[in-house]
Amino acid sequence: MAEVTISSVKMRLKREIGGLRGWHARVRDRWWFRVFAILALLSGIFVFLIWLLIARNLPSVETLRSYEPPLPTNVRSVEGLPIHSYARERRVQLSYAEYPQKMVEAFLSAEDKTFFSHHGVDFPGLVRAAFEGVLTGSTPRGTSTITQQVAKNLLVGNEQSYLRKAKEGVLAWRIEDTLSKEQILELYLNSIELGRNAGGVAAASQAYFGKDLKDLSLPQWAYLAILPKGPANYDPDRKSDRAIERRNWVLGQMADNGFITEAERDAARAAPLGAVPRQTPKEERVGGYFVEEVRRQLKDKFGETDASGPYSVYSGGLWVRTSLDPRLQQFAQKALRDGLLRFDRGRGWSGPLGHVEIGRSWQQSFLNTNIGLDYEDWRAGILIERSGEIWRIGFEDGTTGSLPKWGATMPVRGEGGQAFNAFKPGDIVAVAPEKSGGNWSLRSVPKISGGFVVEDPRTGRILAMQGGFDQRLQSFNRATQAQRQPGSTIKPIVYAAALEQGMTPASIIVDGPFCVWQGANLGQKCFRNFGNSAGAGPHTMRWGIEQSRNLMTVQAANTTGMDHVVDLIQRIGVSKQKFPPYLSYALGAGETTVMRMVNAYSILVNHGRALNPTLIDFVQNRRGEVVWPENWRACEGCNAPDYKGGPMPRPMTRSRQVLDAMSAYQIVHITEGVIQRGTATVLRDLGRPIMGKTGTTSGPTDVWFVGGTPQMIGGLYLGFDTPSNLGGYAQGGSIAAPIFKDFAKPAFEGMEVLPFTAPAGIRMARIDRGSGKRVFGAWPGTDPMSSVIWEAFKPESDQRDRRRPDEPTETKAVQKKAAPKQQDADSDFLQREGGIY
Repeated sequence: MAEVTISSVKMRLKREIGGLRGWHARVRDRWWFRVFAILALLSGIFVFLIWLLIARNLPSVETLRSYEPPLPTNVRSVEGLPIHSYARERRVQLSYAEYPQKMVEAFLSAEDKTFFSHHGVDFPGLVRAAFEGVLTGSTPRGTSTITQQVAKNLLVGNEQSYLRKAKEGVLAWRIEDTLSKEQILELYLNSIELGRNAGGVAAASQAYFGKDLKDLSLPQWAYLAILPKGPANYDPDRKSDRAIERRNWVLGQMADNGFITEAERDAARAAPLGAVPRQTPKEERVGGYFVEEVRRQLKDKFGETDASGPYSVYSGGLWVRTSLDPRLQQFAQKALRDGLLRFDRGRGWSGPLGHVEIGRSWQQSFLNTNIGLDYEDWRAGILIERSGEIWRIGFEDGTTGSLPKWGATMPVRGEGGQAFNAFKPGDIVAVAPEKSGGNWSLRSVPKISGGFVVEDPRTGRILAMQGGFDQRLQSFNRATQAQRQPGSTIKPIVYAAALEQGMTPASIIVDGPFCVWQGANLGQKCFRNFGNSAGAGPHTMRWGIEQSRNLMTVQAANTTGMDHVVDLIQRIGVSKQKFPPYLSYALGAGETTVMRMVNAYSILVNHGRALNPTLIDFVQNRRGEVVWPENWRACEGCNAPDYKGGPMPRPMTRSRQVLDAMSAYQIVHITEGVIQRGTATVLRDLGRPIMGKTGTTSGPTDVWFVGGTPQMIGGLYLGFDTPSNLGGYAQGGSIAAPIFKDFAKPAFEGMEVLPFTAPAGIRMARIDRGSGKRVFGAWPGTDPMSSVIWEAFKPESDQRDRRRPDEPTETKAVQKKAAPKQQDADSDFLQREGGIY
């Protein structure tokens, strides 16, 4: 049988397909197509991973279009002049066109010479940095373009890692698609940190050279260009050689890139650095307490940091127009300080301003305390070491001096012994220079303190504020934060309530014993006049206010009703909460602040219309738009150069009437008598209409004066922060009123002399000052002690026509001698004489 052979060959029949489908089938089987497909798949996976791990959570580049670097808040005075700034770093924002071209070229040569040709990423540089990082085992550094630095500084952060570098590159690519090259450079130059607490190139120009950027020279621009790599590495004080070497390298790069000639390069390389020593930014020490109170209000309104909103105090770039008058502030500050020193004189050395342990650097230890003085030629210094009869003393600028024993002989207060022997190393003391020899002598900062506020009674704007001796020593603002008993300065408000309830300035009140039963537990309370002086019998309300009689005040308050009194005290703003209706509050037992008392007196002068004391006129953002108050409107035509005729503008009054206008004027008119013949006659020789009232609290622990003119009302108190006895001789008229006078003399100079205006309806009548009765046969004289005076009455209480039927009329001869222009009515006479407006 024949053997059968089975073949193992397999055959596959393939049918030829034409067209595109056939072409695709043929190509699909080729090896190179399979390689291409795998690479495409891997690329897709790579792009997906890039999106997933890097690009997905990156911040939007669109935020850079509206990016605003943190800028300080600038405070301006009432005249619009800068007086202070709130900042945690120096920063000045400029547009690209404001940067000098040579300075821009210096930065390009130092940081990114191909900036205008690449698209945000230097790929060869990135590869080189990554390769070096792999070899050294460190994270990649350097080779970032300017665009990448913008991405890092503003959007990514400073983390050193490959992932951050990748994010930086992606963002840089997007930034180049979104912003122009000039916009990117502007962001970069405004935002980079260059040391010495300077953010941006413009601020660094002031920090390192004390000049504006446009005023720098070529080598100085080149020095600024080396700082982004690390300001500490090129510090002009400690590493000047290294800084010059790097600066010269930048100058060489500028020449190689064609930005400067070789001659310019050589001349610039020969120049010194020219940097100024590191120093604290200088600012006018005007109104320390005032500007700190402004900062508190801005903080409450806008917050402190970026997280608080776009208008934060330290980075919002706000422009704040305040009502501070630097001239009045200077007068108020000096008057209060001089008064504190007068009171404290002769009491011995009050002790050190502070104490620190001196470490390796006494200067740094001293600077960390932030203690300073700006009174006359006084300086704060730290005691370093004693050598025999001389202490070496150091100052904040690093200089030293000598404090000999003969310059510190005053006794230590409360302890005795010379101050020189009580010194310890690290004590911070106040000293003043001697006229010769280069020595210093000890000064004593007063323990007593106080507050002073000046307000415009027409608007409520605060013109000046002093809250203690020195804000750097005592940050507590006694003008707004210290709660003190106002003493007799509350009495005009008590009597204003009595006038509202029907009394008149001529009402007779008994200055005599007054006791009230307070219940079984407290027993009977008997009130006394100041100094335990006896009662003087029946007198007019005016006399009681002028002489500050306590017994007459409680009599008036009791007749009026304490409910009415404490209600007015709250309405006029002396207290937030209504005081209990106890008679002691009519003598100033409640607590208030200087600011509140000054505002209350301003309301009296403002015819009883409410005032809101303000320090800030308006706040503008960095673009000049007013952001506070919300309803602020510009006054069109208010700054017109000339008057075009027609009626004068009369702004609508929107304030509440918290006190009857005529009652308010009556009190103002009465308290003018306090200056003329009462407890504040020390002010009489100022020679202008002034109202006011002194105050002395029980103890006495505080002395007050509040008062002023139609243009400005000022108020102050003196007292220890922990209330204690000032001494039996201390009174508002002898201590507080003279301080106000020291302020008023220069403050009133050149100011128009104006009377206090009376509201419609007030009737002026001649009365006998002692009895309060109507006078028909005599006229007021120029002598403040004249028995006949003008008094202000409301129409329903006017004494003008209340003569007895049998009382003779005045003869023509008397009329002609006393008042040649007198007709029939006193009010007509006053109109002609300028007494009523």
